Amino acid sequence: MPEFICVTGMILKQTPIGEYDRRICLLTKERGKISAFARGARRPGNRLAAATNPFSFGTFKLYEGRDSYTVSEADIQNYFEELMTDYEGAYYGIYFAEVADYYARENNDERELLKLLYQSLRALCAPALPNPLVKCIFELKAIAVNGEFPGIPTDRKLEESTQYAIHYIAESPVEKLYTFTVTDTVLVELKQVAKEYRKRFMDRKFKSLEILKTLC
Repeated sequence: MPEFICVTGMILKQTPIGEYDRRICLLTKERGKISAFARGARRPGNRLAAATNPFSFGTFKLYEGRDSYTVSEADIQNYFEELMTDYEGAYYGIYFAEVADYYARENNDERELLKLLYQSLRALCAPALPNPLVKCIFELKAIAVNGEFPGIPTDRKLEESTQYAIHYIAESPVEKLYTFTVTDTVLVELKQVAKEYRKRFMDRKFKSLEILKTLC
């Protein structure tokens, strides 16, 4: 008999396997980043078809094989359907998922990263928050969650409001991150800092980020 486990998490990406199956990358609260197979998920009408799309967040019942996991059931609480009808917003979300994939490791405690990803996708769905601001907050907080945040830059003069925003992003709980907006001047400075820190601490080129540059 296979051994079943239940995990709470979000689909970061999915890859077609064979004619009808999918392999998913799942960021979980209990086991960090794991890969799993979803048998028949590409068949029309299959119960796992929607549940194994990127951004799907919920509870997944898996059985653990000798070398891999297989999805048995899924109870999805949020599909983030708003992003499916927002081309630009979807690519921001894909970029956030790519960053989470970059940072996450199997069997690590990735609860803060999972919360950050979830709250950031929610923020992308909020019309009052501009996507570029959400991106800056996500990038700076992801670096902080990974324990690499170097503090407020001291090699340039920044607006006092920019310094406050950077400090707030680094120190605030994830649940309180997306509760403010900034002026255009502060947003420009936040973009500069986030870009510099991303290049410094994220040793990878993200395909979705390159696409975003052509959209924004």
